[in-house]
Amino acid sequence: MAWRRLWVIGARDLMRNRRRTALSLIAVALGMALLMVLNGLVQGALEDALQYSIRYQTGHVQVRKDSYEEEKLSLKWKDLLEEPEALAARAQALPEVKYAAPVLWLNGIVNTSDDSAGVRVFGIDVSSPVYQPIRDATTAGAFLTADDRNGILIGKRLADELGVDVGRKIVLDIVDASGRAQESTFIIRGLFTTGLPFYDQNSIFLPIAKAQAFAGTGDRASAVVVMLRHADQADKVTAALQGPGLKVLTWKDLNAILLATARVGLSFYYILDLIVMLIVAVIIANTLLMAVFERVREIGILSALGMRSAQIRIMFLLEAILLGMAGILAGAMVGSIGVAYLAHVGLAIGDVATVGGGAYLMGTRMYARFMPGLFAGLGAATLFVVVLAALYPAWFASRLEPVEALRAL
Repeated sequence: MAWRRLWVIGARDLMRNRRRTALSLIAVALGMALLMVLNGLVQGALEDALQYSIRYQTGHVQVRKDSYEEEKLSLKWKDLLEEPEALAARAQALPEVKYAAPVLWLNGIVNTSDDSAGVRVFGIDVSSPVYQPIRDATTAGAFLTADDRNGILIGKRLADELGVDVGRKIVLDIVDASGRAQESTFIIRGLFTTGLPFYDQNSIFLPIAKAQAFAGTGDRASAVVVMLRHADQADKVTAALQGPGLKVLTWKDLNAILLATARVGLSFYYILDLIVMLIVAVIIANTLLMAVFERVREIGILSALGMRSAQIRIMFLLEAILLGMAGILAGAMVGSIGVAYLAHVGLAIGDVATVGGGAYLMGTRMYARFMPGLFAGLGAATLFVVVLAALYPAWFASRLEPVEALRAL
C-alpha cells in the first residue's frame, strides 16, 4: 500500500473522534509552548546576568598582579599594578580592544548620622568609556569629574536605604594600604540606577586619583579592565597582555561561578523539559491505544484484505506523527507569542534579584530570548518522544489476529 494512502488513512482516522484528537493536540501544543517559554526565559535570564556582570563588573579581560586576590580586595603595594595607565594604554593599542581603564577596588563602610552600610568602592577613570554605563545610569545630580576631591557617586537604592540625597554628606571608612583605618567625608554628587538591586545597593564610585590618595596606594591600581569588540577575542587579547608578574583573566574565568551555576540550572531545566515531554507522550499513547480498541474490527478487515503487520504499525505511527506535528506547530505559534511578550515586558521578580549577590547580577525583571536553534531542537525532541510513545499502540495493533479482530464488536 502506497505511503500516500497510509497518510490519508491516518488523517481520516484522527478525524473520527475529533474531541479526543483536539484534546490531544491541545496537550501537545501546550507542552511545546511551555517548553519554549520556560527555556526562552531561562536562557534570557542567564544571558542577561552574564552581560550585566561583564558590563558593570568584570569586563571581557582583566589584568592583575599574580598575587592579587579579589576576595580580599588587597591594597598592599605588592598586590597592585605599578603602572596601570601604561598597561591600559598597551591594551588600548590592540585592534581587538574597544576600551581599557584602570580600577582600584576597596572595601568600605558608609555612615550617616542615622545609619551605615557596607559597600564596595570603585576608584575609576571617570573619563573612560569603560564606565559609560554608569554615566548613562546616573539619574539624579551629575557624574563625577576627574578633579573632584570630595565628590562621590552612589546608587539610588543605597541612598534610599541611608535616607540621603544629592548634595548630602556621608562618611566613608576604609582600611588603607598600610592597614590603618581611614575616614573621610564626601558629598553625594549623583545617584545612579542600573536596575540591578544588589549592585545599586552595594556600589559607590570615586575618581581613581581620590581613591588612590585616600587608600594610600600611590599610583597603583587593583586591575586594568578591558572591553573587547567581540567577546570571542578574549583568549587572543589575554595572550597579548601576558607579562612577568601579571595574571590575565578572561570573562569566562571572571564569571566562573555564574557559568557553573548556569550549567547546574540548565541541567535542572532539561529535567523539566523531559517531564513535560513524557506527559505529552503519555497522552499520545493513551489516545492511540483508545483508537486501536475502537478500530479492532477495522484492523481485522484491513489484515484480511492483505495489509501487512508492518503497514499497520506504520499507519499508527503516521497518525502519531501527524498529531505531533500539528500540535508542535500550534504550540510553536503560541510559544512564540509568549516569548515575544516576555522578551518585551519581562517577568517581575522583585527582591529575588538580590539573592545571587555580586556573583550573579540580576535585574528586577527577567526577559526571555528567542532561541530558534534551541526551539527547533525542542520541537524535534518532542516529536521524537511522541513517536516513541506511539510504538506500543502501533505494535499492539499489528499483533491482532484477523480472525479474532473480525469477531470483535
